[in-house]
Parts: sequence; structure tokens; C-alpha cells
Amino acid sequence: MYNLHIATIAIIAANVIASLKGFNDMPFFERYKFSIGAIKGGQKDRMLTSGFLHVDMSHLLMNMLTLYFFADVVITWFGPIKFVGIYFISLVAGSLLALFFHKNEPFYSAVGASGAVTGILYAAILLHPDMRLGIMFIPIPLPAYVLGIAYLLYSIYGMKKRLGNIGHTAHFGGAIGGYVTTLVFKPDLLVTDTMMVILLAVPIVILFIMEKLGKI
Repeated sequence: MYNLHIATIAIIAANVIASLKGFNDMPFFERYKFSIGAIKGGQKDRMLTSGFLHVDMSHLLMNMLTLYFFADVVITWFGPIKFVGIYFISLVAGSLLALFFHKNEPFYSAVGASGAVTGILYAAILLHPDMRLGIMFIPIPLPAYVLGIAYLLYSIYGMKKRLGNIGHTAHFGGAIGGYVTTLVFKPDLLVTDTMMVILLAVPIVILFIMEKLGKI
């Protein structure tokens, strides 16, 4: 699971280079971060560029470590080109969902590869749901799909309560991007893993029902 493919190296390198530039060049950071006001003003490129900036080294390290752990699962199934496709589609999906939910908040801003990385994570879970993942404070590894669903439910809670300085919406949008793109690339999962496809869709359905009812 932990091979480091050239496609993964390239994405990590792009994140590191852009983030280090942003750490030391505030005008650069401000110009390319996700900003509702600027995007609505015409700077649509921010929906992509913001995914390569991070607020600090720990933020960058967390995202790149998560990508490292799950990238090879997706590459093994789909190859590097589709892996990169899922990464960028998830990145943009995260930005689109953030734009949708925060469209009336001109000062809302965000940065980070979390949306793209969450898309890779969710794709890996859909492809390999019997993975078992460890988590702090829980001594027994849990099935990946349980943690994936729990994470998205927590993201809904975080979106509703505006918890912390975290882009919960982008995380959720990235997961949707990874989920949908994986099914487009491998539609037979709808037949071979029907129950898993349904289970992983549950948080997505809940989110849009809550949005429709004005609960989030």
C-alpha cells in the first residue's frame, strides 16, 4: 500500500513548493487562496490554486501523509492518470461545495489539499472497503468504511456548528468528488459492492436533505 509512485511524488512536490512559497510570500498566499469574494469577482483560478497552499507545516504534513497512505490503493486499481484525475476532480468538487454553501459570505476563505486528499481517501475506501484503519485512542483497527462514514458525518456536524478553523465543506465536497469519479471509472462496483456503495452514499444524502430543509 505504501509504494511512492511518481504521480504521488509530483503532487506532493507541487504542494510543498506552493506551500513554502505561500509561507514566505503573503501577497502570493493572499492572491491564490480560496476566497468567496475574489472568486465571485472573477478569479476562478483560486478554486484550483487554493488546494496547493497550506496555513503551516503541520497542515501540509497531515495532508501529504494521508495522501501517501492512500494514493497507492487508487493507483493500483486505476493507474496514475486516473489517480491524478480523481485528485483534481476532488479538489475542484471541494471548492464547488464550499462556494455553494458559503456563497453569501464574501469574506470566507480557505486553503489546503484536504478536499483532494479526502477524495482519494474516499475512493480508496470504496475500492478496498475491507481495509482496517487505526485511529488514536481506539486500540482496535476499524473497517475503513466505518471511519469514512463517521468522518463525513462529523464533517456535517462541523459545517453546521462551524467547528474550528477547518474547511469541513471542502472535505465533504472532495469526498463526493472521489466517490462519484470512482463509480464513473468503475461502474461495476454498483453491482459487485452494492451495499458498500449505498452505505458510503448515506452521509452525502443526509447532507443534501439537511441543506434542502434549511438545517445546515
